[in-house]
Amino acid sequence: MATTGFWPVKGRLKDVIDYAENPDKTIDRKYVDADLFRTLQYAENAEKTDQRMYVTALNCPLETACRSMMETKRRFGKLKGNVAYHGYQSFHPGELTPETCHEIGIETARRMWPDYEVVVTTHLNTDSLHNHFIVNSVSFKTGEKFQNKIRDHVRLREVSDELCLNYELSVLNKSKIYQSEKGAYWVRKSGKLTHRDILKQDVEECLAYVFRMEDFLQRLRQKGYTIVRGDSYDHISVKAPDWSRAVRLDNIGYPIERVQTVLRDHLYDNHFLIVYNSHLPPKRRPLPLLSLERQLDYNITHAKETGTVLLDLVFYLVLRLLGLTQDEEARRQNIQPLSPSMRMEVAKLDQLIEEQKLLTGKGIRSVQELSSFQSKTERQIKSLEAERQQFRNQLRRPKSPELTEEYKQKIAAATEELKPLRKALVVAKRIEDRWERLLGLLEAEHDLESRELQRERSRER
Repeated sequence: MATTGFWPVKGRLKDVIDYAENPDKTIDRKYVDADLFRTLQYAENAEKTDQRMYVTALNCPLETACRSMMETKRRFGKLKGNVAYHGYQSFHPGELTPETCHEIGIETARRMWPDYEVVVTTHLNTDSLHNHFIVNSVSFKTGEKFQNKIRDHVRLREVSDELCLNYELSVLNKSKIYQSEKGAYWVRKSGKLTHRDILKQDVEECLAYVFRMEDFLQRLRQKGYTIVRGDSYDHISVKAPDWSRAVRLDNIGYPIERVQTVLRDHLYDNHFLIVYNSHLPPKRRPLPLLSLERQLDYNITHAKETGTVLLDLVFYLVLRLLGLTQDEEARRQNIQPLSPSMRMEVAKLDQLIEEQKLLTGKGIRSVQELSSFQSKTERQIKSLEAERQQFRNQLRRPKSPELTEEYKQKIAAATEELKPLRKALVVAKRIEDRWERLLGLLEAEHDLESRELQRERSRER
């Protein structure tokens, strides 16, 4: 049986992340959109695709897929919004070979997205062979943007099931699109990931570099999860600090039998031992928030107690932590926020950047200063609107063509002056609504890192 799904890739990360140099020398850097390139880079990860043996491009050259997708967007003038769609198709362990898996993936992409540029990769790094699809958001034929309707998700499942039956593979009896996954669909449609999506990514990453159960569980703990399991290892459940309840790994596709099979296969795989030795966990796990607090001489947990919540620092710290989630070197060294909820904030990165720019640009540091800025901006908007209305009233009366043109220009100037003020007010209100949640996330992250530091010191003693 094959499970399927896809979600949009949104936003641009260039404002906060210093990206590594492009390793693909065939792609001109000036044509590369950061999000699109990094998504393609993930899908084509050589460690997962056996040195690019199972990577195919449809409707574009593989060597310049990213540039081709960006040129399509530019040709039709559609560079904003979703830059691509990232899909997956995962098969039951032991049902098919990598070659067959890749064949099904290519045919699925051909039927599902015939008018779009697609990169199809087959990943071999887990017990369940699975395909990834990177689909341009703009059609190279019509210039229309992919609409991402719920029927498209149903159609992907139908195409996948039809091909599975053709290859005599098992299929799911009932699509989860109509059950619990329907709610997740709307979350993914907005460019965000559900907490189960984050957990699934973390489980896959942890499994990739271990061959013992305790090492696997320890890596999950290092990512901020509490482990809940039965005495007989009949299942494993995990819970993040702000989750209302634990999630069983078998409910997201990782039953205990699958985990044990992956660990056992790793134990006897010489290639895995090479990968394992290159990804050994550091002796002491880097704790980025505590390090940043020391540099800034600011303790986030004392902010409310002392009444000195510095809004610009709150947003700065969150952006720094989110930047680590997108940095390959930081991921390799396990320098990541511990809280899964903090990592989920990356979906709002564009807004957070905009909010941080307002705080620093206007010199707003405290909640009181934010409130004062909002009141001042509202007064400016009200005054400009009243002034513009006066000009509009004057236009209703008979007057010379010269005076009519003068009033029109004054109305246009007032309108242009209003635009940045209204935008700034919207951003300021978002900050007002968001800052307490971000402070809570930082406090939870501080607590997790402090406990991790205590454990490390205990082990050293």
